[in-house]
Amino acid sequence: MLIPHPAVLRRLLEEYEAAAMNEPDDGRGEPGPRTRDLAYTLCVSTGTRDVRQALETARRQLADAPLPAPPPVSGGAHTDVAD
Repeated sequence: MLIPHPAVLRRLLEEYEAAAMNEPDDGRGEPGPRTRDLAYTLCVSTGTRDVRQALETARRQLADAPLPAPPPVSGGAHTDVAD
């Protein structure tokens, strides 16, 4: 099984959680279209068929993933050579 890049998985998880909290349901108690789309993408990304399983799997994969490297610091020593 392919494993999604942690940054992609983290973004999907954050988007799903935001949509699940902020998107109104469809009037029948079902999640709205954005939440459903993100749930589907999370399931495909994690190789699961249930959004609860997908969320659990995504969180476990993110917990096991190395932390992203900090961006390089600009400034500091200047290495240009004068002619």
